[in-house]
Amino acid sequence: MNTALVTAIGSFSADIVIKNLKKGGFRVVGCDIYPGEWIADSGNVASFYKVPLATDERRYVDSILKICREEQAKVMIVLTDVEVDVWNRHRDELALASVTLCLSSEETLLLCRDKMELYRFLVEKGIGNPIPTLELSETDPERLSYPAVIKPFNGRSSQGLRYIHSLDEMKGFLECGGLKGLIVQPFYQGSVITVDVVRQADTGESVAVCRKELLRTPNGAGTSVLVFLDSILEAVCREIANALNINGCVNFEFIQAEDGSYHMLECNPRFSGGVEFSCMAGYDCVTNHLRCFTGEAIEPSKGITSMYIARKYEEYIMGSKKQFP
Repeated sequence: MNTALVTAIGSFSADIVIKNLKKGGFRVVGCDIYPGEWIADSGNVASFYKVPLATDERRYVDSILKICREEQAKVMIVLTDVEVDVWNRHRDELALASVTLCLSSEETLLLCRDKMELYRFLVEKGIGNPIPTLELSETDPERLSYPAVIKPFNGRSSQGLRYIHSLDEMKGFLECGGLKGLIVQPFYQGSVITVDVVRQADTGESVAVCRKELLRTPNGAGTSVLVFLDSILEAVCREIANALNINGCVNFEFIQAEDGSYHMLECNPRFSGGVEFSCMAGYDCVTNHLRCFTGEAIEPSKGITSMYIARKYEEYIMGSKKQFP
């Protein structure tokens, strides 16, 4: 039985990833930066490890490599953007340990994780109808439309995002300095649309599952959604995935404006927090993600059903106080 290591198993996507890996015959090992008694899914893996923050890069990498050796892990699935960035820099070390990193290529990840470069790429290719994006440090505030959105070029989960409502507010923000790495976009009123896309790079085959986020957490995770079919948007997503040379499962985010048009916001090159919605609607993104790294053909999109899905939180007893310090 092959062993898969799943990182950050306190993440929204962890539950379905672990369940479907186990259904596929994998022995699953998990890790997180928090203790196991704080993480509900720590009880659903064969072994659990507490690891350093990924921002403590060398310690984190060494810790993961040690786990891979001890558990004889052959596959690693990364669930957060900061870990995507780290392993994109250290993928050779995983290869030397005979561990398959289930992420797209280095070039693809660098492009997807840089919102400024992704915007330029999409404009050059003439696809995705992306939201106009500028480097804040090189922008004339008087030529912007307001409200405007400021965010890090490589941000995640709405961290560092700020809304600027007027020219005077923007001038005050600019006077504070610290503009390096920030981008600015116009604020588009509309619905957030997330599309889980699975693409097999060897064959070019891909599947897109669309959903409208009806309720979201402050960090941008959908809690109530409508999965829907839209052949035009699905075709756009497949075109973008081909242009980016995506391999495996990623998620694209769009804003659907009031006139119904779609404007691409970003690509998160890992499972979305709501990937279980797509699985419930009829497409197993987890199993097909793995097939992209084993050379197997992915399943076609037949059977995806439009539906409303809501997420709830559930409590688990992780042990008594006597068991833990």
